[in-house]
Amino acid sequence: MPSVALVIAVAVTGDGAVGNLTSRGVVEDTPGYFAVGGGLMLAMIMGLATLVGFDSAANLAEEARDPFRTVPRAIVGSVVAAGVLGMLFLITLTVAIDDIPRVSAEGSPVAAIMRDQLGPAMERTLLVAIAIAFFGAGIVVMVVCSRLVFAMSRDARFPAHRLMRRVNPRTRTPIPATVLVFALGVVLMVALPGAALLELVTASTILPALTYGSAIVLYLTVRGRLSRKKGAFDLGCFELPVAICALLWTLIALFVLVTPKEAFVSVVIVAGLLLLGGLFFLATLRFDRQATETEPGRTDSFTG
Repeated sequence: MPSVALVIAVAVTGDGAVGNLTSRGVVEDTPGYFAVGGGLMLAMIMGLATLVGFDSAANLAEEARDPFRTVPRAIVGSVVAAGVLGMLFLITLTVAIDDIPRVSAEGSPVAAIMRDQLGPAMERTLLVAIAIAFFGAGIVVMVVCSRLVFAMSRDARFPAHRLMRRVNPRTRTPIPATVLVFALGVVLMVALPGAALLELVTASTILPALTYGSAIVLYLTVRGRLSRKKGAFDLGCFELPVAICALLWTLIALFVLVTPKEAFVSVVIVAGLLLLGGLFFLATLRFDRQATETEPGRTDSFTG
C-alpha cells in the first residue's frame, strides 16, 4: 500500500527523480565507504533482515497440515514475495526523494519521504499500518520462540523442562513457555538502556546467520542418510547447488556482520551466548546424557 500511494503521488506531482537510483548521495566522498566493513558492504546484506523470520513456518510445522509440502512452500513463497515487494518499495522510496541531503539528515527518512509526498495525515496513517505490521511480526516471533522452548522441553533439553512442556488442555498451547518468552522480552526492554538494547538487536542478526550456516553444514553432512517422503517438497537436482550457494552466502553475510569495528560488542554478546549454550550442553551430557541420545518424538505434542 505505501508503494502504490507513493507511485501515485510522484506521478501526479512530478516530484522525485529517477536519477536518485544511481546517486551516491551524501556518501559521495565518505572515506572507507567501499572498504571491507564499509557502508556499501553492509548495504549489500540488508536483505538479511528480510530473510530472518520466514523460517518461523518451520518452527510451527507441528501445527500445520501436510507440513512436508506446505511449510517449505510457505517459506520460499514468503521470501520471494518479501524480496520483490521490498525491492519495489525501496525503489519507490528512492525515486520519491526530492532532497537527498535533507532526507538523509532526518531521524526517520522513510517517514520524511512519505510526509513530503503524501502529507502529514497520510504519513501518520501509513506509519500506523507499519506499526501494526511490526506488532504482528513481534507476536509471530513470540509464538515461534515459545514453540522452540516447548520442543526442547518436550525432549528434556531445556531448563525446567517439566514445567515448560506443559500444554493447556483447553487452548492446546504451551502457556508456560509462552509466558517465559514474553517475560524475558519485557525484562530486556525495561532493564537495558537504548544503546545496550541496540547492541542486543545487532547480535540477534549475527545469531540467525550462525544458525542457518550450522543447519546447512549439518544437512550437507547427513544428507546421504536422510529418507525421502513421497510427495514432499523437493528441489530435485538443484538441492545440492542451492545448499552450497546458501552456505557461501551465509559465510559472506557473517563476515560482513562481524568485520566492522562497531560490531565488537555484538560479537562479544554472541560469543557469551554461545559459551552459555555450550556449558549447558556439557552439563546435560554430564548429568542427563540420555536426553541427548534419545528422541522422544511427539508423545507430548500439543497437536496430538
